[in-house]
Amino acid sequence: MSTSASSREAPRRFPHTRWSLVLAATRKNSIESAAALEAICRTYWQPLYAYVRCCGHSHHDAQDLTQEFFRRLLEKRWLDSAARERGKLRTFLIVALKHFMSNQSRSASAQRRGGGQTHVPFDTAFAETGPGTGPDTSQGADQTFDREWALTLLNLTVERLRTQFTPEGRPADFDALKDCLMAARGTIDYTALAAKLNLSEGAARVAAHRLRKRFREIYREEISQTLSDGADLEGELRHLAAVLARQ
Repeated sequence: MSTSASSREAPRRFPHTRWSLVLAATRKNSIESAAALEAICRTYWQPLYAYVRCCGHSHHDAQDLTQEFFRRLLEKRWLDSAARERGKLRTFLIVALKHFMSNQSRSASAQRRGGGQTHVPFDTAFAETGPGTGPDTSQGADQTFDREWALTLLNLTVERLRTQFTPEGRPADFDALKDCLMAARGTIDYTALAAKLNLSEGAARVAAHRLRKRFREIYREEISQTLSDGADLEGELRHLAAVLARQ
């Protein structure tokens, strides 16, 4: 098989789609399900936490509520009702979170914090480090969730791009090129970029073009992994683009 053919197929071998993680989290093997749930938590903690914060909860209460929500996903086997053919993963998670929150109170949350409950084993120290994590009075909780969801998918895409550069020994090249990803057409300083990459200006243009093209491909893959089979990918892309445009 040629190198180019292998490169084109590589994204299909990216570990676990988002829905396969959901399915793994429902299995009775406690070690496997706990590991899958932790992966889901790490991936989608930020948009769900931001939603809770935007509903008016303090940092600590929002952490408790979000972590308790993920714990219940496993303990109560809520994920058993999730199936890829039923729709969008983001819709399933936010509807489940809203239902969970409707049955909670701040006093119950505070009691849980000191009550010795076994929590999902992952670090929540990053909870306030992402964009939009505090209460955003300029938009509602649902809009905040959608924005953080879109940003999460963008971050996943960028990290996948980064891992593709690292094995080739070119992390510095990626750092120089990554600012081109979101740059508007005609705004990239190719002369400066060429100097950073130690390339000709023409080669720098090609490198930036290829990176932006690969970014779009991976972003589409990340979004498609959260949708049902045969879902309207283009519609979801337009929705998330509109969400990001409102920032």
